[in-house]
Amino acid sequence: MDDSPCSGRVVQVNRKSPVPGERGLPKVPVGEARITRAGLDGDFNVYRHEVSHDDPRMAVLLVPIETLEEFQREGWPVRPGDLGENLTTSGIPYEAFVPGRRFRVGDAVVEISKPCTPCENLFLLPYVGNDRGPEFLRVTLGRRGWYASVVREGRVRPNDPITLVPA
Repeated sequence: MDDSPCSGRVVQVNRKSPVPGERGLPKVPVGEARITRAGLDGDFNVYRHEVSHDDPRMAVLLVPIETLEEFQREGWPVRPGDLGENLTTSGIPYEAFVPGRRFRVGDAVVEISKPCTPCENLFLLPYVGNDRGPEFLRVTLGRRGWYASVVREGRVRPNDPITLVPA
């Protein structure tokens, strides 16, 4: 195990209700949500549902606020929820989220399964569009976030702790 900090907090909980003809981003903040094995209650992700057939390894998407701040310093006005993440975290470096690691998030426990690959849905963000889309895909490659499966269901709220569960 590396010596990266493995505790932090939830900055924002994000979801998007299904709206005909709309994709799953940007997601909007909510005061709390229940994390189930299928994902955040009330959240709909077209890609996860239609392409990945509700793969349980893709139930929740986490992105550190520090990564969003990197994008901002690079000139991209990315806000929490813009990348489609369900949980915007703080205090745990991007590289500390590795497949197989489990984290307690609020009342739930999630296991990191795989990185999220940037896709053309990001072109829908108003500051990206078709013109800058390919550039944004390159910028977010390796920094789009981490998918996780749900080991234990539970509630999550902004400011809840997120801590590494020892192996």
